[in-house]
Amino acid sequence: MVSRSCISLLDLASGNMMNFGQTPRSLPRIMTVPGIISDVDGDGTNDGNSDAPSTGSCAKRLYFDEDSLLLQMKDGFSENPEVVYVGSLRVDVDSSEQEEVAQKLLEEFNCVPTFIPPDIYKNFYHGFCKHHLWPLFHYMLPMSPDHGNRFDRLLWQAYVSANKIFADRVMEVINPEEDYVWVHDYHLMVLPTFLRKRFNRIKLGFFLHSPFPSSEIYRTLPVRDEILKALLNADLIGFHTFDYARHFLSCCSRMLGLDYESKRGHIGLEYFGRTVYIKILPVGIHMGRVESALDHPSSSIKVKEIQEQFKGKRLVIGVDDMDIFKGISLKLLAMEHLLQQNSELRGKLVLVQIVNPARSSGKDVQEAIMETSTITKRINDAFGFPGYKPVVLIDRHVPFCEKTAYYALAECCIVNAVRDGMNLIPYKYIVCRQGTPKMDEALGVASGSRHTSALVVSEFTGCSPSLSGAIRVNPWDIEAVANALNVAIKMPDLEKQLRHEKHYRYVSSHDVAYWACSFMQDLRRACIDHYSKRCWGIGFGLNFRILSLSPSFRKLSNDFIVSAYKRTSKRAIFLDYDGTVVPHTSIAKRPTPEVISVLNNLCADLMNSVFIVSGRGKKSLSDWFVQCENLGIAAEHGYFLRWSGVSDWETSSLAADFDWKKIAEPVMKLYTEATDGSYIEAKESALVWHHQDADPDFGSCQAKELLDHLESVLANDPVVVKRGQNIVEVKPQGVTKGFVVEKVLSKMIANGKPPGFVLCIGDDRSDEDMFESILNTVSYGSSLPSAPNIFACTVGQKPSKARYYLDDTIDVLALLQCLTDASNSKLSSTETQVSFDNTV
Repeated sequence: MVSRSCISLLDLASGNMMNFGQTPRSLPRIMTVPGIISDVDGDGTNDGNSDAPSTGSCAKRLYFDEDSLLLQMKDGFSENPEVVYVGSLRVDVDSSEQEEVAQKLLEEFNCVPTFIPPDIYKNFYHGFCKHHLWPLFHYMLPMSPDHGNRFDRLLWQAYVSANKIFADRVMEVINPEEDYVWVHDYHLMVLPTFLRKRFNRIKLGFFLHSPFPSSEIYRTLPVRDEILKALLNADLIGFHTFDYARHFLSCCSRMLGLDYESKRGHIGLEYFGRTVYIKILPVGIHMGRVESALDHPSSSIKVKEIQEQFKGKRLVIGVDDMDIFKGISLKLLAMEHLLQQNSELRGKLVLVQIVNPARSSGKDVQEAIMETSTITKRINDAFGFPGYKPVVLIDRHVPFCEKTAYYALAECCIVNAVRDGMNLIPYKYIVCRQGTPKMDEALGVASGSRHTSALVVSEFTGCSPSLSGAIRVNPWDIEAVANALNVAIKMPDLEKQLRHEKHYRYVSSHDVAYWACSFMQDLRRACIDHYSKRCWGIGFGLNFRILSLSPSFRKLSNDFIVSAYKRTSKRAIFLDYDGTVVPHTSIAKRPTPEVISVLNNLCADLMNSVFIVSGRGKKSLSDWFVQCENLGIAAEHGYFLRWSGVSDWETSSLAADFDWKKIAEPVMKLYTEATDGSYIEAKESALVWHHQDADPDFGSCQAKELLDHLESVLANDPVVVKRGQNIVEVKPQGVTKGFVVEKVLSKMIANGKPPGFVLCIGDDRSDEDMFESILNTVSYGSSLPSAPNIFACTVGQKPSKARYYLDDTIDVLALLQCLTDASNSKLSSTETQVSFDNTV
């Protein structure tokens, strides 16, 4: 069964049934739970085939709406899986009728309704969704009470309550171990948290049909972190365009400190041991439905009527909802400018602007309606004459068949939205211009003729990147839009044919079934490792998330390691410095008195060989640990090694030539000058470029570029270029922390003191070399009386070669303190025994 979540089941259960062909797609067996989408932003228009009832009994008046994206997308699934739609009704159903309505929806339509109390629904949908999220996601901030509503905590609570009601309903109808849940759009963005909390391994996808704003806009939302964390409880998050996905990833980076990686073409975010995948795929249209409408008898009749009405005229078509973001007034102003500058088009060119009824009411919508009417009247008064109106404004309900007739006849289609999540009007226009044999006959087009189309599309719509043959415009630049219309109208037929054929190939192959099939395949891939990891739920409320770890990767228990520590007589302990014994966030980088005390106590046990292995320079480390005489120190990733505080520094023989610095340093200086907040750290054996104080996105981008640049110019030098946490480092080949571990362990074995206990703790990528070297100590088996107890431990839950983890530096110091306590207790026990023997 496939489960999906939407916003209104009357989107699924209203409208005239129209038989249309299915585009078959096949998928392995899946289970989904659906919901409701009352106004999916992916289409950008309401084709107006439904007149949803607003009051009264509806149990006997339910029927499918063929415009519903949720209904159309089921063609992307094979016939095997059961598809269940979970959503809410736009009408208030009396409690006495709810059971009857629910039963009828389930039996006849496989729909499961959520009955949201009217007061919650009003604050949830008309309040938080429409007055906060919708404007914000379309880049409209409430700068004053006259321009949007300020954040209202009561509306947010209603939003959370409605999402919880959805979660309750979804969990009633699915088998969470087998079913897949696909949640849709901004109305249900915190639903993933509620579902994940109910079942940790639920297979969950989310698709956002609206734009996702830039971080500068999104960060103004008071509940920004709660929504981001909720979305990250999904396994797969889908967006129409890369821009929307990029903005989401930037928000995760800036507000949650998360980085993403591209893995074999798939973008993934590591989040508490889980990989949250990001999918970029624009939705398509249902080809069968559009072609069926073209073949409908009423379409042919309407085509002939329109041909007669506009005989001798050239048509430009625009279809938009009455919405402040659709740019209708800007489109009309561009038409006005076009007629002013091109007198030869007067009397010949007609813009037919179909305005769908507004989906919401408010002062802004009323102002948009008034402005549209005023500009239309002005244009018609200035350039019209008896028998000719340059702008025909149709602001009534227009059946889809009538729209297809206008699409088929229009030489050009213009979509001029200032911000739109997707907008499928251009797709429908292209299919209608391609036509069918019946429509060609009605148009009087010879069979086999090549078809043409011309598109003018706003660059701020989600469909723009997919339509490479369209003329893209900035809707705010009225002159540029007018020029684009002029170019589209006067374009040679051959060019129109080539552009049309390119578009039709894309639209016909990337239909809604392809979109649904592709998303479900990626969702299955994203969930494939669910049962190969152990999961724990952590956090309260909307801060809930899942900690997912490999069965062999677990938190290092103090009792467990102390037990092994006590059983051994020779031990090797390797500790990273920054991020391990001292937090990265600490302004003071010197070790605290607590750190010095713990290290001295460990070194006081003659059975221990303790080393600090760091990337820092030897001078800093020598000064900081001057009180630790028995502590070994490896500086600059092992280029310098000192066995104790009283011994001299040894220099690695792996590197003797540092001429490469003359090449690398000027390159780093270029990036430092261009990246505010970055700086260069010059070590004796290495050069390090730091960007932790730079803008997170820009610093990361510059680090990637610098890495590529340095690898290119230093390709013939004996060095390695590596990225670490907020750094790019160039150092000699072979000089790694792993080399230090191998050297120390080899010397202990050669001296006849093989360690029975090896502990290594680190937090950075450079520490992975240590973990690998320690785990390879099994290769010394022939020289060792028995296999040592090996504890490779990383700081923080993340992918690592280590088998254990500790949460933070506090846990690290607590563990080291337990080891010192064990040493002290054993020493006290030994002294007591010696005293007793002397007495005897």
